[in-house]
Amino acid sequence: MSEIKRKRGRKPNSNNRANEETLDSPSTTAMDDVFSVANVELVPNQSPPAAVAEHRPRRGRPKKLKTEEKPPPPPRVSSAGLSRPSENGGDINGVIPGGDSNGAGPAVARVVPAMDAVVKVFCVHTEPNFSLPWQRKRQYSSSSSGFVIGGRRVLTNAHSVEHYTQVKLKKRGSDTKYLATVLAIGTECDIAMLTVDDDEFWEGVSPVEFGELPTLQDAVTVVGYPIGGDTISVTSGVVSRIEILSYVHGSTELLGLQIDAAINSGNSGGPAFSDKGNCVGIAFQSLKHEDVENIGYVIPTPVIVHFIKDYEKNGAYTGFPILGVEWQKMENPDLRMAMGMKSDQKGVRIRRIDPTAPEYKVLKPSDIILSFDGVDIANDGTVPFRHGERMGFSYLVSQKYTGDSAAIKVLRDSKILNFKMDLATHRRLIPSHNKGRPPSFYIIAGFVFSTVSVPYLRSEYGKEYEFETPVKLLEKLLYSLPQSPDEQLVVISQVLVADINIGYEEIVNTQVHAFNGKPVKNLKSLADMVENCDDEFLKFDLEYDQIVVLRSKTAKAATLDILATHCIPSAMSDDLKK
Repeated sequence: MSEIKRKRGRKPNSNNRANEETLDSPSTTAMDDVFSVANVELVPNQSPPAAVAEHRPRRGRPKKLKTEEKPPPPPRVSSAGLSRPSENGGDINGVIPGGDSNGAGPAVARVVPAMDAVVKVFCVHTEPNFSLPWQRKRQYSSSSSGFVIGGRRVLTNAHSVEHYTQVKLKKRGSDTKYLATVLAIGTECDIAMLTVDDDEFWEGVSPVEFGELPTLQDAVTVVGYPIGGDTISVTSGVVSRIEILSYVHGSTELLGLQIDAAINSGNSGGPAFSDKGNCVGIAFQSLKHEDVENIGYVIPTPVIVHFIKDYEKNGAYTGFPILGVEWQKMENPDLRMAMGMKSDQKGVRIRRIDPTAPEYKVLKPSDIILSFDGVDIANDGTVPFRHGERMGFSYLVSQKYTGDSAAIKVLRDSKILNFKMDLATHRRLIPSHNKGRPPSFYIIAGFVFSTVSVPYLRSEYGKEYEFETPVKLLEKLLYSLPQSPDEQLVVISQVLVADINIGYEEIVNTQVHAFNGKPVKNLKSLADMVENCDDEFLKFDLEYDQIVVLRSKTAKAATLDILATHCIPSAMSDDLKK
C-alpha cells in the first residue's frame, strides 16, 4: 500500500490508540512486563484457517466460506469467582490453559492468591521534634499495603504506622475507609498488627493462609498498592536468596528473603504469595543503588509467625531475644590450637559480654561456644539450615521467645561446660528507636538536656548521620555497651540564649559526665540532682574536659523567664515527672 500523505496543519485522525503511552492510561506493554511469559503461561494465538488467509475479495456476491468450529474456552476461576483475561490472550487469575502449538493439551491449574484480602493502609503521622522536644512536627500522610489474617486482624509494616495519629483501611474495590486500631508494633521485625471494629469491613473477606518457607527459585507474587496508581498492583519474581538480613527499620538482623520482583514505595506491608496461593512473606524494603536492579526483600513466614505467637502469648509484642555476646570466628588453626580446641571441635570465641544481659553472669570472655540447643556451631559462626544451605547461628536464637531457656555448650580452659540460661532482648546504650514515645528533655537556665538515640542523631545530622555525627558519639553508638539497665547517654542538645548563659552558646550535642562531682547515670537522675541541689553553684562536667558553672538560685529563677520567652509549657518532659 502506498504511503498516505498528511495535510499540513491537521492532526491525523486515528481511532487506534493502543500504541500511545500516557500517564492517565497505562499501555499494554506495562501489563506484559508485570505478567511476563516466565511467570504466566499464555494461550498461543490460533492462526486463521487457510481459506480465510487465501481469500481475496471479488466483485459481486461473496462466496460462502467453510469455517472450523472453535472449542469452548476453558473455565476461569479466581478468589472473587471471576477472572480477567490478560491482553495477550491468557488468563491472569485462575486456570491457565496450556498445550502445544495447536492448542491441544491439558490445562495447568494455578492457585489464585487471596487478592481481596489485600487492603490499602492510610496513615497520618506526627513525628516528634528532637530539636524542640516539647513539641511535635507538622503531620503528614502516607499510604501502604496490608492484608487480612485470621482473628479479625490485619498485618502491615511497622514503619507504615510509625508515630501514627490515625490509621484507616480500604478494601479492594471499595470506596469506604474504615478506622483501624493498632494492636501491636514490632519494631525489630518491622511488623504491625491492626484491627477494625466495624463489622462491615470483615464481610466477604477471607483471611490469607501462611505457607512454608520457600526455597531458591520458587515463584513469588507481590501484591499491594505501590506508587504509580490507585488500584491493586501485582509483580512477580523468584526467590533469589535466603539468609540473615539487616532490617533497616529495626536495626536488627533476622531471617529474610531476597526476591527479584519490583518492590516500590507503597508496597510495604503487602503480602508475597507462592504459586500455591499461600502467603510466604511481607514486602518491607528494597535495595536502591545504581549498580543493582530489582532487589527486594521480604519478611519470611517464620518471623511473621513468631510475631503473631508472641502477641497471642503475652498480649503484647515483647521482641526477639538475642545472645548478649560479641564473638569472633575461629577459622585460623593457630588460634584454635592456642585456645585449647581439639581437631574435631568447632565454635566461636566470645569477645565481650553485655553487662546487662543474663549471659554476663554465666559466660566469660574467651569462652568458645560449641553448640546452641544441641546444634553444633561451625568456626565461621554458621549452623546447618537446609540441604546445601547454612545460616548464622543467630537464627537459632531468634526462633526463641523472650524468657525461654536455651542450652549452651562452651569450651573453657580446655574443659567442656554446659549451661542453661534464660534469653532476653538486647538493650543498647544508644537505642535504635524510641518506640513511639516522645523524647525526654530537661531545661535549666536555657540548657536543654536530652538523651541520645538513633532518631535523635538522624534528626540532628540527617540520613548520613553515620558519617556526620561527632566521633565521640559515633564511637559510643557503634561500640559502647550499657553498664546498667537504666543507663542513658545524656547530652546538652542546645542552649537557649539568655543573659545567664553568656559564653556557653556554642555548646551543642555534648555529653554530660557528672553534676557537682556525681556521675550522671540517666536524664532522670540528672533532673533530680539539679532540682534537689542546695549548693551555691551548679557544676556540669562535659565531654572534652569542658565545665559549665551557674549560680543555683539565679539559674532556677532565670529558667521561668526562658520558658515563657520560648513558649515552653514545662521545664521537663512528662516521663521525668513520674
